[in-house]
Amino acid sequence: MPLPISHVFADLPDPRSEINRRHLLTDILTIALCGVISGADGWEDIAEYGRSKKDFFERCLPLPNGIPSHDTFYRVFARLDPAAFAERVGRWMAAACEATGLIPVAIDGKSARRARAATATGCLHTVSAWATANGLTLGQVAVPDGSNEIAVVPDLLRVLDLAGAIVTIDAAGCQTENARLIRDGGGHYLLAVKGNQPNLHKAVEAAFGRADAAGWEGIRFDTHTSAEDGHGRHEERMTTVIYDPAGLPPDWPDVAAVVLIGRERSVGDASTFAGHYYIASHAGTAEELGGLARSHRQIENGLHWVLDVAFREDESRTRDAKAGANLALLRRVAVSLLKRAAAKGSIHTRRLKAAWDDAFLQQVLKGVSADSGFA
Repeated sequence: MPLPISHVFADLPDPRSEINRRHLLTDILTIALCGVISGADGWEDIAEYGRSKKDFFERCLPLPNGIPSHDTFYRVFARLDPAAFAERVGRWMAAACEATGLIPVAIDGKSARRARAATATGCLHTVSAWATANGLTLGQVAVPDGSNEIAVVPDLLRVLDLAGAIVTIDAAGCQTENARLIRDGGGHYLLAVKGNQPNLHKAVEAAFGRADAAGWEGIRFDTHTSAEDGHGRHEERMTTVIYDPAGLPPDWPDVAAVVLIGRERSVGDASTFAGHYYIASHAGTAEELGGLARSHRQIENGLHWVLDVAFREDESRTRDAKAGANLALLRRVAVSLLKRAAAKGSIHTRRLKAAWDDAFLQQVLKGVSADSGFA
C-alpha cells in the first residue's frame, strides 16, 4: 500500500541532475522522515533504518534501485532548497490547523549548538513557526552565515499563510516590519515590548501611567487574574489591557491594545514580581490576550525542549547549512506527527514504537492527512 506522505513532496524540485537520479526524490524524503520519526538522528542512522525496513518500504514505495546509501541521503539534503522544502511542509501542516477563533502561531529561534556555523550564535540557528494549539510546525527558515535571528523573521512571515492567525513573537522580533507583514498577510500580532524598542516601551509604559493617574476614569480597559500552583511554587498573574491607546509611535500599524502582564511567583517564603508589556493588533479580552502571551511558551516547552531531549538536536554535528536546516525541519515534522498520534507514552517511547510497529508508523504518518491541500 503506497505511503500517502510521498504526495507532500511530489512537486518539490529535485536538485540533482537527471543522470545522477538513481533514487526517486520522494523515496529519499519519505524514508528520511520515517527514519527520524522512528529514532534516527543522522544520515547513517537513516540509511541503516531504511535497510532494516527494506521489506516494508518495498511494499510502499517504488524504490527502483533499493534503499539509498547514507552518502546519498546526505548529498540530496545538502542540495535540497530549504525554503522550497519548508514551503511544502508548511502547506501540508497548515491544512490541519483548526481552532475556534484566531489560530495562535508562536515564532521563535533555536540553535543546534554542536553544528558550528558563522551565525550570530556561532552555530546552526533556525527560526520556526509553531501552531501552539495544534502542535504543528508551520514553517522554518535557517539563519545564514553572517546574520542573526532578527534578520530572518520577515522571511518566515512572508511564506506563511497568516490569514486567521494571531502571531506571538518575543521582544527581539518586536519590529515594525514584522508587524506590517503580519497585518498585510491578514493576521494579527501580539508582540512583547522591551528596551530594544525604547520609544515604544516608553509610550506603552506612559499609557498605563496616565491611566493610573486618572484613576482609570474614561479609559476603556479590561483585567483578568489567574493563579497556578505546581512544582512547589505559587504563581499569580494579572493581565490589564488598555484599548485604543494614545501616544504610541505612529509607525506601528493597527495597534488596538497595549497589555501589561504582572506575574508574582512565590517559592516558600521568597516572592518575585515581574511585569511584561505587549502591543496587539487584536482587541481581545484580558483573559484571551493573557492566554495567548502564555501560550507562546509552548514553542519552548512543546517543541524546543522535545527536540533537545527526545531528538538530541543539540548534539547534531551536521555542518552543511542546507543539510542541517533540512534535517532540522524533518525533526520538527516528526515532533508534530508524534504529538498527534493516538498513543500513550512520551515522545521517546512513541519513536521506539514507530520503529518496532509498522502499523503504528503508518498511523503516525496519517496524523496529518497528506492529501490535504495537495492535488
